[in-house]
Order: sequence, then structure tokens, then C-alpha cells
Amino acid sequence: MKKICLMLLLCLTAWNAVAQSRSDILREQLLHNQKYVLVVAHRGDWRNHPENSLPAIEGCIEQGVDMVEIDLQRTRDGVLILMHDATLDRTTNGHGRVDEHTFQEIADLRLKAMHGACLTRNHVPTLQEALELCRGRVLINIDKGYQYYDEVLALAEKTGTQGQIVIKSGVSLQQLSQEHPTALDALVLNAPRIARGDQLSAAEVGDRGLLYMPVVSIDRPESVDFITAFMKAHPVAVECNMSEFNETARQNLERLREAGIRIWMNSIWGSLCADHDDDRAVELYQPGESWGWLLEQGASIIQSDRCLPLLQYLGQRGSRK
Repeated sequence: MKKICLMLLLCLTAWNAVAQSRSDILREQLLHNQKYVLVVAHRGDWRNHPENSLPAIEGCIEQGVDMVEIDLQRTRDGVLILMHDATLDRTTNGHGRVDEHTFQEIADLRLKAMHGACLTRNHVPTLQEALELCRGRVLINIDKGYQYYDEVLALAEKTGTQGQIVIKSGVSLQQLSQEHPTALDALVLNAPRIARGDQLSAAEVGDRGLLYMPVVSIDRPESVDFITAFMKAHPVAVECNMSEFNETARQNLERLREAGIRIWMNSIWGSLCADHDDDRAVELYQPGESWGWLLEQGASIIQSDRCLPLLQYLGQRGSRK
């Protein structure tokens, strides 16, 4: 009888492992394992595909990144599409504002390759298409899109991707509570349990809204009050930007580390990480002065434009376990 029970237990464990999707595993890492450094692809794999395109998303998933960052705009007829700019000119062969065109007009356009070098055969995707492509495969960070929170939540519920999405903005806690109380619910509902270090299931965190992350420039004096307010809600992470590493930035990072709140840093541009950026790692061959420095400050989520070398660097440091 003991052997039978043991076999049943092993089978059940194996079944649960199979049933758990990659995005479920990554969400658990995000919520409970700060030793695991998550890598975020900025606008997808845009060095090999048009930014914010379906191939760019597929490319970074194939690279093994944990989260893809995307941006949203809304068409004249209310369709959410993936696009960073409010205008079509830089990334497509179209012209004018996105919100002055219908989705069908934009769907007929073609996306440009990196830096507009040439036109590709790719078209502007909808958010729904992107969510369906990502379902079960990767976490999703929505950067420019906070103003569409309720619409994003509805599409996430429709596509079964609610548990994969982290949406962010730089609004204050008071403004967040006034504009999108469901986002605040996702923060506050389980804050005491998260603060105690309790292990929560994916369904328990953010079950009344999308996971929300505040964004702040931590080198500015006003950031102290901003962070103090959000720390009471214990967000899953805080995105920390800084043009210089001053005393205010140092103290803010120390407070977040002591509170056990994940620190998100951007290595995409020097102005966001006090010049400890991707290009320093790759072009100057100084990964320790770039990504290594970010890790020393407590970063456990890094958004990058150089995801493959970053993944290799983290693997060598043992930061992907």
C-alpha cells in the first residue's frame, strides 16, 4: 500500500510539473525567488525584427528571456495596437497620429526594420494577437499603456493571460487609487502576506487586477516620498531609473532591498542607469561595470537591448537559479 501511495504521489507531482506552463514558472520566480534575475527584452528582439512586432516577441522567447516589454497605442476606432510612438512615421510606412487612423488603415501598413533601414513584410499587431502569442510562454510588461488599464485587463481575461502581465506607470499611489482601484487591489490585497514572505500561488496574487509596478527616478528628492507611499502596498517590484548615482539613489535602493521589494533596472540607455548600460557591457567589454554593477545595487530584474549576452553573463554568475 505504501508503494502504491508513493507511486500515486510521484505521478501527481509529475502531472503538476507538466501542467504548469513556462509563464506559470516564471511568475513564481518573479513573486518568490529574488535570487533568480529576470531578463526583460525591450520592445522585443528589435535588433533582429521590427520593434513591437510579433516576430520580435517570438525572437526573444526563443532566446529564453523571461519577460517581453511592449508599448500600446489606441486607434481611432478603439483597437489597442503595439506601437511605442503616438505617430506612425518612425516605425511604419504610414504618416500621422495613430488615434487619427482606423485599425484597418493601420493594418494595411508595413513595419520598418531597425532604425527604419527598410520596409519589412510585417504588419502592426493588435494587443490581443500579442497576448495570444505570449500565452503560457513568457511574462509581459506593458510600459506605455497605463491609460488603457481597464481595456488591457479585459483582453487579458479574454485571452487567459492575466497572470502573465505586469503593467506600470509613474503615477503616485493616490492617483493610482483614484484612476484604477483594481490595480491598487492587486497591490494591497495580499501585501501583508507578501511582506511576511508567505508563499502565494499565482492565482492568489493579482487576482483582482493586473500586477502593477510603479516607476520612479530614484536620484530625485521627490522620489523618497513616492517610494515611501508605495512601500506600504509592497509592490512586486519598483522600476528604478537614475541619471546619476547620488546619495538619494543609494538610500532609496537600500530601503527597497531591506523591504524585500524587487528592484527593476534598465540597462538600455546610460541616462536610465548612471551610464552602466548595455553598450558598456558589449562594446567596451565591461559587463562587470554594467550588468555586474546593477546586480551589486540589488537589481533582480534587468531590462536590456542585449538579452543574449546578458543571459550568458547571468548564467556564468549563477544568477539564473
